[in-house]
Amino acid sequence: MFRLLGILFTVLLAIATAIVVWPQFFRLEQTYPFAQLVSARGLVLGGFLVVAVLALLLLFARPLRGFAASILIVALLGAGATGLIGATRGFGESALPDRTESSLRVLTWNTAGEAVPAEVIAQQILDQGADVVALPETTEAVGERIAIMLREQGHPMWVHHVQFRPDVEDGPQSWQTTVLVAPDLGEYSVIESAKDGTSNTGSVPSVVLMPIDGSGPTIVAVHAVAPRMEEMQQWRSDLQWIADQCPEGDFLLAGDFNATIDHMASLGVEGGDIGYCRDVASRTGNGLTGTWPSSLPALAGAPIDHVMASQNWKPTGSVVLDDAGGSDHRALIVQLEPVG
Repeated sequence: MFRLLGILFTVLLAIATAIVVWPQFFRLEQTYPFAQLVSARGLVLGGFLVVAVLALLLLFARPLRGFAASILIVALLGAGATGLIGATRGFGESALPDRTESSLRVLTWNTAGEAVPAEVIAQQILDQGADVVALPETTEAVGERIAIMLREQGHPMWVHHVQFRPDVEDGPQSWQTTVLVAPDLGEYSVIESAKDGTSNTGSVPSVVLMPIDGSGPTIVAVHAVAPRMEEMQQWRSDLQWIADQCPEGDFLLAGDFNATIDHMASLGVEGGDIGYCRDVASRTGNGLTGTWPSSLPALAGAPIDHVMASQNWKPTGSVVLDDAGGSDHRALIVQLEPVG
């Protein structure tokens, strides 16, 4: 009887391990609770190692050796597979390559409202030499203060902004997203459907910027709703909308996707991670470096803030900044080079 129970438990553990390691094979990557579990692969790896240690201890109990050995094998296979995925995507790079004349640097930072002072944001933009900055949960007033500070330091940037329900006085700052763009990229304008919400992420706003002169990439500052149990359908809808913003052409997506590239498995087209766009961090050694929550070590967190680029941009580097400045998100800065 106990032997049969042991076999059944081992089989169930093996199935659960396979789902947790690669939920997209079972098409469960956007299903609660597997979507939440796969978000933090560092913690999943740690969990497998804890199970492996417990199984090793059980080996000392002679009646349980067979059961313990089978559990140990499953845990080690799960840890090995998770570690291999992490090694492929990267556990962390700490520096960008030297900038060239054609380099483009994109910074994204969910600032959690005014948790991060405008002065700190402006200094990071200067330090990193960012050309495009996506700031979910940042008000237009803060964006303008940042732009004034940058102009005084010889680094001017245009400010663009979208706010849901501007008629609501003192509405949550998560209803706002601000984008800063260097003048060297040309003039941009927020498309009307993004302003009025008819084509946008559903609960918190994204910003779609089109180049006025027709040149330069279309820029989308992304903010998707978090995948809470009650918001799963809206979250899936947001991810599909984001994927639709990167058809063939010249596109940059940056912001708080509230999703890892595992969640996007069904949304990529022709080698892209979401639409035709490719994730920069996972192609430059930072795919497993968590950006949220900043209270946890980076490798224990979830890499849910991204910069995505269409195939006419070559990813050359990325860095997740250690100092979150008071936000619950770390900032991500990437470097791109135009192809051809």
